[in-house]
Amino acid sequence: MDRGRWRRIASQTGRSITVWAVSTLTMLVLAGILPDFRLRSADGDSATDIAVTAALGAGAFGLLSALVWPLLVRLLLLVPALVLGLLVFFLNGALLWVALWVNPVERGSAAPQTAVVVAAVMSAVASATGAALAVRDDDAYRRRLYRLAHRRHRTGPPCPSTPGTLFLQLDGVGYDVLLDAVGKGLMPTVARWLGRDGGRADGGRADGKSAGRGDGKRDDGGGAGEGGHGGARGRRATHRLTCWRTDWSSQTGASQLGILHGSNFDVPAFRWYEKARREVMVCNRPTSAAELQARAIERTGHAGLLAGDGASRGNLFSGGAEEQALVLSIATRRRGPLNRSRAGYFAYFSDPANAVRTALSFVAEAGREIVQSTRARFTKQRPRVSRGGLYPFVRAFATVVERDVVVAAVMGDLLAGRTAVYADLVAYDEVAHHSGPTSRDAEKVLQRLDRALALIEKVAEHAPRPYRIVVLSDHGQSPGETFRSRYGLTLGDLVRAGCGLPVPRRARRTRSGAEARAAVRAALRRPVEEGAEHYRPTRGSEPVVLASGNLGLISFPDVPHRMTKEEIDARHPALLPTLANHPGIGFLLVRSERHGGVVLGAHGAEIPLAELDDNPGPLAPFGPGAADAVRRTHTFPHTADIMVNSAYDPADGEVLAFEEQIGSHGGLGGAQSRAFLLSPLALSPPVAEDAELVGAEQVHHVLRRWLNESGSTRAPEEPRRERAA
Repeated sequence: MDRGRWRRIASQTGRSITVWAVSTLTMLVLAGILPDFRLRSADGDSATDIAVTAALGAGAFGLLSALVWPLLVRLLLLVPALVLGLLVFFLNGALLWVALWVNPVERGSAAPQTAVVVAAVMSAVASATGAALAVRDDDAYRRRLYRLAHRRHRTGPPCPSTPGTLFLQLDGVGYDVLLDAVGKGLMPTVARWLGRDGGRADGGRADGKSAGRGDGKRDDGGGAGEGGHGGARGRRATHRLTCWRTDWSSQTGASQLGILHGSNFDVPAFRWYEKARREVMVCNRPTSAAELQARAIERTGHAGLLAGDGASRGNLFSGGAEEQALVLSIATRRRGPLNRSRAGYFAYFSDPANAVRTALSFVAEAGREIVQSTRARFTKQRPRVSRGGLYPFVRAFATVVERDVVVAAVMGDLLAGRTAVYADLVAYDEVAHHSGPTSRDAEKVLQRLDRALALIEKVAEHAPRPYRIVVLSDHGQSPGETFRSRYGLTLGDLVRAGCGLPVPRRARRTRSGAEARAAVRAALRRPVEEGAEHYRPTRGSEPVVLASGNLGLISFPDVPHRMTKEEIDARHPALLPTLANHPGIGFLLVRSERHGGVVLGAHGAEIPLAELDDNPGPLAPFGPGAADAVRRTHTFPHTADIMVNSAYDPADGEVLAFEEQIGSHGGLGGAQSRAFLLSPLALSPPVAEDAELVGAEQVHHVLRRWLNESGSTRAPEEPRRERAA
């Protein structure tokens, strides 16, 4: 045995003894503080006996945590992940009970609630001690993180020297929000990459131009060329910032499907009704995600961006990765004893210290949300949506559990030397929906995400190959109050009014209710077309109304094809005018027998799709690219009979969500359509100077080109493009 191996064994043995000693002292201190926890018999023991009891108890607890805990976590994967965090404390306390029970001196005891506290403290202290000792030893630090994520054994094949690529998606963080966060100093890691000191809110370009563009043009925002300084007092930039414009369906399902699989054709929204299947498709439903992924693979002819030695973490879709964890599209599979979609939870929670730390953070985050929502309610904050029920726990899961598990999995992938990794961090998106995109709550989440980037960057330094870290978003978010809050009725209520069906009397309760009722009355007084007055809607013909942020979809399930404007007018002559003239509606898209497709707006505006470039009509406020996005969606086989986009105010960037969200995305209007791409200068520019990066499919081509540039992998062939009919 060589000297280096003996040295490693001695070092590891020394760390284990130190952790054991610290745990023993912790147990002694807790026994002296907590009245229901004792380490001696009722008639008293010597100090030596008490110390031996503590040492044996700490040793038994450590062994049980290492041997039994992973088995318990594997069994707990059968319960929802949200419940897992709540059970951590009790299971850890049960392990302490067992440790005291198997103690040969039989002197220790603890009350149930005290055992939970003692076990949590000891796990945290042992984890902190082990980490503090290991961090001074690079090899030990790598091994610790390696075990943390449960990746392949260290004796596997050596990693190539060519760079790997890590793609980190910050869900819902728009281009404008990122620039603002850097300017406010909320994201120092991103500011350092861009060569800035975080003191300029306008994103200060190297050439002095404003970086806060909303037209989708390329903006290098802090890395204006290879080796550029980015205009921040001499600090050298390592990354460039580019704005890219999303498709009309500005939401994770469409964007991530396009980015990972090269095609998001026929994804008109986050949820939509498919007449042939008589089914509502929802992007974050496992069965729908699996179906969408299969369709994309069939269209493109390749598995995805991560095919080969790739890893997909926390995503809706796999991207063809070999390693998958927390991937929704495989959540319905039941192959093997452990569902692969939940393997990431086992990898992370198999360490009891991680479980306790995350559970404590989970409880703290849920409490933080309750305090913040209560403050917003008492201060009468506007706009505001309900944040009660289970939402505090949903938020805590997204901002704590999902973040911790995904970051740990990514660290393991880096240390395993995987070629390409794509991971999604959803924390900001969840909070911004309910608190607002620029709220203090959302800013706190951005700070934590930046710390996660810093940690991942540090771990990458210990990886067996160099890594290029690319950070991107799938969409932004646009602020604004809800459609229901402003007008007192939902989109579904408005559709029912236009169809002559009963509508709840709610509009009069809001300041804009009179305006809404006037629009409905004006539409209902329109003369009925000849032959249509005998139509009486039946229950089976009632429309299906779905919402995706500020995008609404209306389908008539009893008609097997996509209805035309002429058919809709014959059946419900007041429906389209009711919608088009409502002050909360920006425009409608419907199929036309005469023009193929038309955009409808207020005051009788009716613009054929082919004429939108010369006469944008109601699309004018939505800016450049809106016409192309609408025309593309019109070609989708599953586009709804009526596509509804809410009104948009360019002055304040606000939209009206058809869902209960004050930060929304899914349609056109404002910051939701402006996502970002933060890439190392070592990679080629995403697009040519002054060119636009438009749509998730184009982003896929850029990422695939970068993988080819690394020389470590050959990305799939160019996907087949769907053509307009």
